[in-house]
Amino acid sequence: MKHLAPLVLLACGSFNPITNMHMRLFELARDHFHQTGKYQVVGGIISPVSDNYGKQGLAAAKHRIAMARLALQTSEWVRVDPWESEQRQWSETLTVLRHHYKELLKSHHIRELPGENNWPIEKAAGASLASSLTVVPELKLLCGADFLKTFQTPNLWKEEHILEIVGKFGLVCISRVGSDLSQCIVESELLSRYQQNIHLVREWVQNEISATSVRHALHKGHSVKYLVPDPVISYIKQHNIYTEETERKNEGDLLQPLKQYNAALSPLND
Repeated sequence: MKHLAPLVLLACGSFNPITNMHMRLFELARDHFHQTGKYQVVGGIISPVSDNYGKQGLAAAKHRIAMARLALQTSEWVRVDPWESEQRQWSETLTVLRHHYKELLKSHHIRELPGENNWPIEKAAGASLASSLTVVPELKLLCGADFLKTFQTPNLWKEEHILEIVGKFGLVCISRVGSDLSQCIVESELLSRYQQNIHLVREWVQNEISATSVRHALHKGHSVKYLVPDPVISYIKQHNIYTEETERKNEGDLLQPLKQYNAALSPLND
């Protein structure tokens, strides 16, 4: 019997609010990997960003976590993880990937070499025979088409972070109808170098649902039924989350990655 490599998919983002499209990304990615005959997807993780990200209209993390949990009540393999949202400071995507990979190692009683960029090398003392025979799942970053394009945004990403994300972990990008993500890869020397680690998955049903569109509809009092799960709609109404006032939150602010970049360029005594 052919051995299938276990795989966990991690999606980072605002999830403001979570939509049916967010959850479809996981289903599409799982189908893709299972069709390769090489992988068995064993889990999915949704990791909402912290409140300190600074994005305009970003609802409080406690609400975004609660809505995501409600949305995933019927999922047997995708879960919400609050770790990133609970950090006092905004966490870079690579930091989140490293955290979840280390959690996978712990669950399989694997120990890493000193240093945060290393792969596992040995079983920890006391590991059971069963765990010693278990393969640690690969961890890949799941994203939409727009995410891959952000690698081209000046000052938004550190090159060494892109290198580790793509080179060590790998990307799974769901492309929308009409978008050509292969062009983004061709135009980037770094992405081209590791294109074997970038899995492009075509969305076979045209779906343009976005959290931004959902929030705009809510501001106008329009229905968002069938765009987001019913329990999420009820939660939004109950807590009055998305209004014209909340959409102005962080208005005019720079995103944290851009703030950090600008701070790094500022003179020390400025």
